[in-house]
Amino acid sequence: MTQLTLVIGNKNYSSWSLRPWLAMKQFGLEFNEIRIPLYNHPDYSLKIRQYSSSGKVPVLLHDKQTVWDSLAICEYLAETFPTLQWWPKDKAARALARSISAEMHSGFQNLRQNMPMNCRTKYPGKGLEPGVQQDIDRITTIWQESRQKFGTTGNLLFGNFTIADAFFAPVVLRFITYDVELDHVSRNYVESVLALPEMQEWINTAKNETEIIPQNEF
Repeated sequence: MTQLTLVIGNKNYSSWSLRPWLAMKQFGLEFNEIRIPLYNHPDYSLKIRQYSSSGKVPVLLHDKQTVWDSLAICEYLAETFPTLQWWPKDKAARALARSISAEMHSGFQNLRQNMPMNCRTKYPGKGLEPGVQQDIDRITTIWQESRQKFGTTGNLLFGNFTIADAFFAPVVLRFITYDVELDHVSRNYVESVLALPEMQEWINTAKNETEIIPQNEF
């Protein structure tokens, strides 16, 4: 099979890149990685357009196929490697996992704008602008309900790792950076995601990056 290549942005800042990267790592897929730092050079978008007409990361290249957008990439991988358990086996659990992944993919704009992902610094108490707490409350409700209904067989949202965990992984990092107060279930989930070796690999690499995106710093 043709080698997989994933084009990503800065690991310290690019929440969209983390999602397919983490999923691919978790499911043991071998892939080439191309990192294009965002915003630091005026031609960064042109560099990305060498791989995708969207001008945005992430981008998956495979077998003469170009797939962009984190959710589209994960769905493509689920179709390409169907023996791997990308989504829960149970139909009801799978429907919930897809729903919350789509909600994460399209929503929570207040959280995104006011608590940008930044792995290498800590900003306790920052970013709590109007609307952010409502986003936090909705996310923790999702986590509680998923864990209660379908997560009893493991430490993640549906027990074992699924695409849904990949989609909430950047939120986990945000909650750590901004020291967000969490309930017991949500705190345990955050700790479980952080304990994944692949998450630690991403974080450690991010901390060694030197680029700075001013709009993601306080």
